[in-house]
Amino acid sequence: MPHPTDSTPTKPEILAPAGDSQCFLAALAAGADALYLGLKHFSARMEAENFGLTELSRLSDLAHDQGARVYITMNTLIKQEEIQHCFHLIKRLEKQIHCDGLIIQDPSILAIARAANFSGGLFLSTLANVTHPEILDSLPALGVRRVILPRELSLDEVREMAEHCPKGLDFELFVHGALCYCVSGRCYWSSYLGGKSGLRGRCVQPCRRKYQIGQLPHAKKGGKKNRASQFFSCQDLSLACITNELLSIPHLASWKIEGRKKGPHYVYHCVAAYKLLRDHNADANARKEASELLNMALGRSGTQARFLSKRQNVPTNPGGYTGSGLLLGKIQHDDEHLLIRPATDLKAKDFLRIGSEDERWHETLRINRNAKTGELTPLPFKGRKMPPDGTPVYLIDRREPDLVKALATYEAKLKAYCGRKTEPCNDSLQLPRPKPCRRRPDMHVLASIPRGRENRAGSRNMLGLWLSPRSADISRTVARRVFWWLPPVVWPDESTKFGRIIRNLWRDGCRHFVANAPWQRAFFPDMLPDGADLVAGPFCNITNVFTLQLLSEMGFKAAMVSPELGQKEILALPKFSPLPLGFVVQGFWPVGISRFGLLALKQNTPFTSPKGEVFWARNYGQNTWIYPAWPIDLRDKESELLAAGYSFFAQLAEHEPPTSSTPSRPGLFNWEHALL
Repeated sequence: MPHPTDSTPTKPEILAPAGDSQCFLAALAAGADALYLGLKHFSARMEAENFGLTELSRLSDLAHDQGARVYITMNTLIKQEEIQHCFHLIKRLEKQIHCDGLIIQDPSILAIARAANFSGGLFLSTLANVTHPEILDSLPALGVRRVILPRELSLDEVREMAEHCPKGLDFELFVHGALCYCVSGRCYWSSYLGGKSGLRGRCVQPCRRKYQIGQLPHAKKGGKKNRASQFFSCQDLSLACITNELLSIPHLASWKIEGRKKGPHYVYHCVAAYKLLRDHNADANARKEASELLNMALGRSGTQARFLSKRQNVPTNPGGYTGSGLLLGKIQHDDEHLLIRPATDLKAKDFLRIGSEDERWHETLRINRNAKTGELTPLPFKGRKMPPDGTPVYLIDRREPDLVKALATYEAKLKAYCGRKTEPCNDSLQLPRPKPCRRRPDMHVLASIPRGRENRAGSRNMLGLWLSPRSADISRTVARRVFWWLPPVVWPDESTKFGRIIRNLWRDGCRHFVANAPWQRAFFPDMLPDGADLVAGPFCNITNVFTLQLLSEMGFKAAMVSPELGQKEILALPKFSPLPLGFVVQGFWPVGISRFGLLALKQNTPFTSPKGEVFWARNYGQNTWIYPAWPIDLRDKESELLAAGYSFFAQLAEHEPPTSSTPSRPGLFNWEHALL
């Protein structure tokens, strides 16, 4: 695995997704340098088939003999009760799989993997939210060998990150595949609606749904302005046209293809295309061939998102189709059949999908005959609900002769490998022994108030302000009494500005700050005085004691537990914590934060989901915050939280748009059920 020791560019690996064994073999057949895949647990794609350890040991041995590396995704939040299971799994991976790296979201795995004597690399996922360069120098000392860069960057920002990259660290960048509208690690949409957390690999993709402008039943149905649209459903990322620029960026060691829920056809074509673009970028014929391969990879329409900074594209298409797969055409009916005139030739055993993924009745089917382009073709549909005329049909997977032959070759090779059976792990991981935490009566309520507004809070309240150039322009006397909340995302092109504001506030005597990513620690002095309050905020997604221990070692003086957790998990954490703990008990918690902006939807205008849930969007700085119309309200749980050991609470103030009225839905988040 390449780990550059200077700024000299190296040939990046082509990193392929593998959601099942067929995709794994397809990636090897296409010449992938490395593969990433998930297990049955702790994977951010829990709906993919994923792998068992015995099966994976065979595949891993085959890959290593073919000169390819294998990375395991353990990129979910780790709950406190899962720590021992996580430890045992990493021990088994080290002994049984010999994988080359772990892709992680939760900082706790840095310590857990070290305790398990894991010898591979530790890679911080996009979900870990490393979005600015100031922290990079500190990561190798924590055991981090690679950072997977956000998909919201520009090429200039990727270069800026590379300029700050220290020895022993490299970067991985998504070059192709599905995009999320919200920033990785900053999407709570699926969880807020029903406990299926995207940070736990169980996202139900509410961003792919159609939303109605206005608040039903008052929103008018029909009409150009008010029809339901997929305002947040993104096109697929495709950086094929800028691979020449990517090749010149130092420390960019891996080109990553998204798609652990895609089929072997997609994997095979994408790997082959990007391998051509990497190895023969100056060859016009190779670039043309790569383009043809990607056109038949069966993804959505492509976008460069924000990577071409002069365009600043919003990668959504509210009026178009954004279902995965190649759009073939639309359904027609006769008396007995569903019919289609395909936009491309169909082959027997092709897999089709009728409708989009967000429609509950959508069906996948396999056709049993060839069909020519434009030929009126019946579909073997057996669904319960007949789709209406005009329903789109997508080609989602196929088995071409070359691919079938390649898979057969590698299946024959795989038969030579026996695999290693899983053995029980009897070791136990010792939990940190926290020192008794002193209470924080001076922080009983930590109120974050709207940007640019001062709070006339009572004596028990600690005033909170979101940090911005405007909010920081207040008197020194007031500034010293404020808890300054850093935004949940700081982008490379604004990190210098935030660093300067923080230094000026520090110079003026301000010592109270809430960092909303662990890596924002880099904006503050290495040694903090006793009187400084550096709090790890609620967007740090804290769910277990090892993360709290790391935050304590980094110099944080208090922490706020993730509001995503359920009651049992929330109440259990204080007895393990080395830090005083706080919790968000009231306020509008965003279901997601995006850098992509809005198309066909205005700020502060309510919009409604197919189930009648109301939301609105609001821009702050470079980001769009999406809010539900029902706030968190756990104030009646404060006595339980205090009894469990919590020291302070936060109330997040956000003014609701005047056109949006709060529906009668309880603001309990996941309090009454366990986070899945």
